[in-house]
Amino acid sequence: MMGILRSWSLSAEFFDMLERMQDDYIPYPRIEEILEKGGPYSLVILPQFGGYWIEDPESVGTPSSADSSFYEEEDGGLSPGTFGYKLECNGTARAYRKHFLGKEHMNFYCSGSSLGNLILSLKYEEVENQEYLRIILRSKVKTLHDRISLAGLCKLPSIPQIAKALCDDVTGLKFNPVLYPRASQLIVTYDEHEVNNTFKFGVVYQKSGQISEEQLFGNNEESPAFEEFLNLLGDKIQLQDFKGFRGGLDVTHGQTGAESVYTVFKDREIMFHVSTKLPYTEGDTQQLQRKRHIGNDIVAAVFQEENTPFVPDMIASNFLHAYIVVQVEDPCTDHTSYKVSVTAREDVPPFGPSLPNPAVFKKGPEFREFLLTKLINAENACYKSDKFAKLEGRTRAALIDNLHDEIHSQTMAMLGLGSDEDKLENGSHHGFLESFKGLKTAAAKLLEVLKESRLQRRAGLACALAVCFYFVLQIL
Repeated sequence: MMGILRSWSLSAEFFDMLERMQDDYIPYPRIEEILEKGGPYSLVILPQFGGYWIEDPESVGTPSSADSSFYEEEDGGLSPGTFGYKLECNGTARAYRKHFLGKEHMNFYCSGSSLGNLILSLKYEEVENQEYLRIILRSKVKTLHDRISLAGLCKLPSIPQIAKALCDDVTGLKFNPVLYPRASQLIVTYDEHEVNNTFKFGVVYQKSGQISEEQLFGNNEESPAFEEFLNLLGDKIQLQDFKGFRGGLDVTHGQTGAESVYTVFKDREIMFHVSTKLPYTEGDTQQLQRKRHIGNDIVAAVFQEENTPFVPDMIASNFLHAYIVVQVEDPCTDHTSYKVSVTAREDVPPFGPSLPNPAVFKKGPEFREFLLTKLINAENACYKSDKFAKLEGRTRAALIDNLHDEIHSQTMAMLGLGSDEDKLENGSHHGFLESFKGLKTAAAKLLEVLKESRLQRRAGLACALAVCFYFVLQIL
């Protein structure tokens, strides 16, 4: 009986606590309440129950998504534009092509570590009489890229030691050299699966007083101010037989409209899904043809012709994670300018370029460069949100396992240690002799590289012979 009373008492306390929390929580005002108070209004207001952030132009040095494992492209990649606005991207994805591909280096693979299968790339570098090892370590969790100095070391670290230096918590490290001539192409394809050079963005036209999804997608006519904005974004193109990136639009049968807006910016192709150019269906209040494209975009620009606030949850979508809201002032004049506000879901990290204070741009090439850079960086940042990060994690795990298995099977085939069928076709002695010849060549190359190192002339010979004897033992 006492146990029942105690349980009831705890339950009562729990519900009292919930009630107090509900009493303390003050939701954001609804947009209808804000409109009743009269303007001027902010470009963006938060949904009643939150879930989004709005970029504050007051904050100096707004952090970019570079602070969340993204960073600006390295030298030799895409340079900053005319006005200094930089694209943020995962530079590690391009590191193998930039530093390893076509250059002397070694690849290793590891099966069954505590992080699963691993692929490691290693390259010796000498810069201003200083010796370094450049390393890329790939796992199902992430890819790590670093360059370590060899200054003060009496001998080269082992491959497991190098892997531990990059990822201290990994265990069970047993690496094998990759002996497949085409491995570099497989590796660079894996590394660059995250690289995206094509983008599709929604463009939504919001007229004065429009506060619902149905109203936004119900707009058919384009005002001169909206057309001026579209011309700033890119070029109007005919979709029929269009040869560039189509962003999911129909270029054969005209089922997604006759025209759209397209541009190429810093080697990226961009197709805009303009709400007013997508097909309009009479009697369909939801305009599903329009929502099907814009609702499946990750980032959208919202054009406001007059001062009516936008709420991020106006458009119901599982994919839209960020909005760049633009409000025009003095349209179609020599003094046209644009106010800008940025909002994104709570789990999307901040992204650059930062908004100026005040967040107002004159119409012209600088505003165009800022806007397109902001849109691209927004999408890259959105991929770090919980929803997209989980999808990327599953994709990455499958791809690294496929890469490992392919490299392992091809290495074994080169050594004549493939399946029984391969041995019968190739002949076991022939495979042994050819593999041994290949090992001698590989060992000679490795010796040559290490001889150039003033740090370890003697160890170079020992290392090369060790590799050779290791594989002879494996074959035998």
